[in-house]
Amino acid sequence: MSVVLKVEERNTRPRSLRKQLRATGRVPAAVNGNGIEHLSISCDAKALDKAIRENGLNAVYTLDLDGKKISTLLHTYELDTFTKAWIHAEFLAVDMNEKQEVEADVSLVGTPQGVKSGGILEQTLYSVVVSATPDKLPERVEIDVTNLAIGDSLTVKDIPEHPEFEILTDAEEQICAVVEPNRPEDDDATDSVVAEPEVINSKPEE
Repeated sequence: MSVVLKVEERNTRPRSLRKQLRATGRVPAAVNGNGIEHLSISCDAKALDKAIRENGLNAVYTLDLDGKKISTLLHTYELDTFTKAWIHAEFLAVDMNEKQEVEADVSLVGTPQGVKSGGILEQTLYSVVVSATPDKLPERVEIDVTNLAIGDSLTVKDIPEHPEFEILTDAEEQICAVVEPNRPEDDDATDSVVAEPEVINSKPEE
């Protein structure tokens, strides 16, 4: 999947220019890789938000810089902790014929039989590393859990093979399990032994 994102080249000095860019609704960004050592750019924050919301983090972002097209992946980004406003973004320029490695979310599909029987589904792995050409990178990897009974679990090796990408995460990593619910201890299960009180200053039997 490829998404066109219009960008503009930007000056890097003085540093206060970044703050000015953000104030006008633009995101300071940079592009590296595939023959590009370092290119400072900016893009519209709303357009970037919309693109990610509709296409995900693993889409190919084709940067349009004055008519020049650069195929990239969104490599890293920084958001304000409180406002979630964009602070900076890093794009990785890629060769569309060369495989890349990214993280994809693990999505559990269905309701396990064990949950219907009173068990609890516990997920322990939420993402896996996948390898594919940029246009085949998945945003998420789905795994069907409907047949899991109480006591059953799934590992990475249980994810069905896909023709477009390869999963690189350790095959033995557990993804999820259906477990028995926690049961409170029965207070009446065991009888408590109460010792007889000691009689102080009692006279010995004659």
